[in-house]
Amino acid sequence: MIYPLIRNLLFLLPPETAHSVSMKALHIGTSIPSFMNELLARQFQYKSKDLSSTHFGLTFPNPVGLGAGFDKNAEHLDILEILGFGFVEIGTVTPKGQLGNPKPRMLRLPSQQALINRMGFNNQGVEAIATRLKKRKSKLNSTLIIGGNIGKNKVTENEDAWKDYCINFKGLDEVVDYFVVNVSSPNTPGLRALQEKESLRKIFSELQNLNKNNKPILLKIAPDLENSALDDIISLVQEIKIDGLVSSNTTIDRTILNANNLTTSETFGAGGLSGKPLLAKSTEVLSYLHKGLNGRIPIIASGGIFTGADAKQKIDAGASLVQIWTGFIYEGPFIVKNICGHLSANK
Repeated sequence: MIYPLIRNLLFLLPPETAHSVSMKALHIGTSIPSFMNELLARQFQYKSKDLSSTHFGLTFPNPVGLGAGFDKNAEHLDILEILGFGFVEIGTVTPKGQLGNPKPRMLRLPSQQALINRMGFNNQGVEAIATRLKKRKSKLNSTLIIGGNIGKNKVTENEDAWKDYCINFKGLDEVVDYFVVNVSSPNTPGLRALQEKESLRKIFSELQNLNKNNKPILLKIAPDLENSALDDIISLVQEIKIDGLVSSNTTIDRTILNANNLTTSETFGAGGLSGKPLLAKSTEVLSYLHKGLNGRIPIIASGGIFTGADAKQKIDAGASLVQIWTGFIYEGPFIVKNICGHLSANK
């Protein structure tokens, strides 16, 4: 495969620069005639009706999605659809655009196929993103399912956070298929405190009051929660309408790194860890939630998924759908096809 060579060249660049370069290169493909796009899609997509499934009222062509943070501003949806994703989560979106944290804010740890990031919800803001999605919706006959991952601005105090989530909801309601409430990023000061039961009850209650179109609203959680906090989420699901969970976000736990990478990460500083080292930890949380909920709501599994076997492990632990992110960077553009092929062969 040629991708390992391309990846090695990209890894000579800073991570954010490499992301920009690779996406611009992929966009060259979408500028060619439509019949060429169809040829590209045949190369990258795994077509099989046996992978289609319906969750929270939406039918997914396959269970492999792209997690939030990759296409923050909904700029790459056309090429991501060509690459075969069953769904893509945009964002995290905030009411006002913000630059995020100072650079450098992303670190690669190739020996463990991991990343550390402290991006800080850098995005163009809900108005600009909604406008882009409306234009795409008006000109394309796309079946790609789009999730809107929403958060609060850094300057918003936690007691007013629910207002930010409501602004995002109203702004994106007509242009996304489902919402994910992100209260679990470690890169916005104080955000994870919103995972407490009363804060979640306030946010979800206000959103459901606005939810006239009955859009599914999911909750994204951290993999670092104690079982008591997971139990609170399980009980909250029974009290208020939460349509699904995304389990899980990045971790602040560095003990899952080897000695060399631990030293490197400590030098780099704060940030959320993703990639292969997170696989077991995130699956443990997923399994706990699935058992506690007794399958009452769908769970989208995220964390350390690189191969079809990784995805199958998540599904066997209770996931209805899976999301990749770091695996996409390390494995390349055939990752969705490879995972779907494995899942289809091992149903």
